[in-house]
Amino acid sequence: MTEATQPDQDSAGPTRKRPKPGERRLQILQTMAGMLEEGSAERITTAALAGRLGVSEAALYRHFASKAQMFEGLLEFIEQTIFGLINQIEAGQDQPGTKARAMVMMLLNFAEKNPGMTRVLVGDAIVFEHGRLQQRVNQLVDRAQASIRQSLKLAQASGQQTIDASRLASLAMGFVLGRWLQFAKTNFSAKPTDAAAEIVSAMLPA
Repeated sequence: MTEATQPDQDSAGPTRKRPKPGERRLQILQTMAGMLEEGSAERITTAALAGRLGVSEAALYRHFASKAQMFEGLLEFIEQTIFGLINQIEAGQDQPGTKARAMVMMLLNFAEKNPGMTRVLVGDAIVFEHGRLQQRVNQLVDRAQASIRQSLKLAQASGQQTIDASRLASLAMGFVLGRWLQFAKTNFSAKPTDAAAEIVSAMLPA
């Protein structure tokens, strides 16, 4: 990412326009996501992040109290995006079973479009960070599974399917997690959506 604004008095050089409120914060998160997307197994350090941005580490801490807070910023984006899309699916006119399929495919598509975020979702990027980050990821997964389960319960009630909704939702989320992990472990070469539509159709009755 090219710096187009003054790094908050972090470095010498000609005076340039100061970032708008929140602009630097977003820039930090975008850069962090980009570094995660590179697929490096190395842990991202604040020094490396600051170097990529062309600012000092002190500048980062003026916007985030810790690196854990930076990851929380990424997780907030993930949560808002995923559950915003789930809400759209739930509000649609499709049958409940079709909605459950759509949620699963959305989770796979989100990972494919956001490789760096996938490393957060599978825990690779936060393994050495504060434990609350993994707890938050676990809660995100549980919440997504609950949404799938609810749609499957409605499908069961309407006679669309007879298999226990909780078991089907667990199976579906396990498939999603497996595809996310494979995507991250192959440095993003094994696409989560490869042949996924056929598998999800067989797994979840429409």
